[in-house]
Amino acid sequence: MKSWDAIIIGGGIIGLSLAISLRKQGLRVLIVERGEPGREASHAAAGMLAGSGLEIPPLLRPLAEESARLYPEFVHELEDESGIKVDLREHGTILVSQGREFPGAAELMSIEQLAATEPALAETGISGAGRGGPGGPPPHDQREIVAAYVSERSVDPRALVLAAIKAAKHRNVDISAGAEVKAVLVEHNRITGVETDKTSYAAPVVVNCAGAWAGCVGPERFPVMPVKGQMLAIVGGPKVDHVVRSEKVYLVPRSDGRLVIGSTLENAGYNKQTDVDTIQRLFQAAVELVPGLTTAKKHEAWAGLRPGTPDALPILGETSLKGYFVATGHYRDGILLAPVTAQIMSDLILVNAPHHNFASLAPDRFS
Repeated sequence: MKSWDAIIIGGGIIGLSLAISLRKQGLRVLIVERGEPGREASHAAAGMLAGSGLEIPPLLRPLAEESARLYPEFVHELEDESGIKVDLREHGTILVSQGREFPGAAELMSIEQLAATEPALAETGISGAGRGGPGGPPPHDQREIVAAYVSERSVDPRALVLAAIKAAKHRNVDISAGAEVKAVLVEHNRITGVETDKTSYAAPVVVNCAGAWAGCVGPERFPVMPVKGQMLAIVGGPKVDHVVRSEKVYLVPRSDGRLVIGSTLENAGYNKQTDVDTIQRLFQAAVELVPGLTTAKKHEAWAGLRPGTPDALPILGETSLKGYFVATGHYRDGILLAPVTAQIMSDLILVNAPHHNFASLAPDRFS
């Protein structure tokens, strides 16, 4: 029976990135994916690379910032090996807030700056940073809408995943699609491979990168639960160049003219159906930011399942079983954290000196 040096459960961007990283180090790698590679959370994501965002837990920010820094090289390598153009955009993000709560790297914008930077927001009623411009006195009415700019990138996750799949195949990573892992095989407390609904595969190292399904694979169970997010994409209407984020909604432009609008946070099990009223509410929230979008046409609506954990932090590390590792629970930041996760897990599996401190993300914190 053919064997591999490492088997990765899950063919999303986390599993694909790790497979490529291990392959670079000479390991024979097999990805086992229950469905079609890259078609779950990675396919559904918006692709904001907000490494310094306030919504990122403080314990995770150093890794998020490092992963955001790694992204240009990460994308360049995938494009070079796949021949697929990944839509990595450098335009930055405009944050719109009624509470004036912005990350430290954000720069408050005057009305004039906002109109010049993103004309599509001109009708929103944003007050700017006060008469003194950036750094001036705050508005007397704290409910006024204020904008700030932060230098962040965004990426098209679907193009990214297609490039990663092709790059993995280019490096001779084996992929078994449509094969659901039922159990991790163990002998004398050491990993020997995995068993699927169709066959078995042998390897001394197994990495659970199964996303929202990571907790469904035995023998060890991880507290990962699916968190549903509904989104839509529109075409037409005024051009939006920057990612725009408010407390209610975010807008992520693509270079092909689509504008992605998201997203909800729902505990709905493994249900990926969209709801017409929910999609309409997201669209109306987008129109509140950019009134000109009333003329846009809905192009697509979808839902994805993010892998959430009780403390909203990823689970990264080796389990109590020798050779069994886990890299899941990335919640809303799987696309952002892919480069740094691949680096962390490769170092761990190959017993290299670690680049990063990730002790607080170890799986035994839930024991």
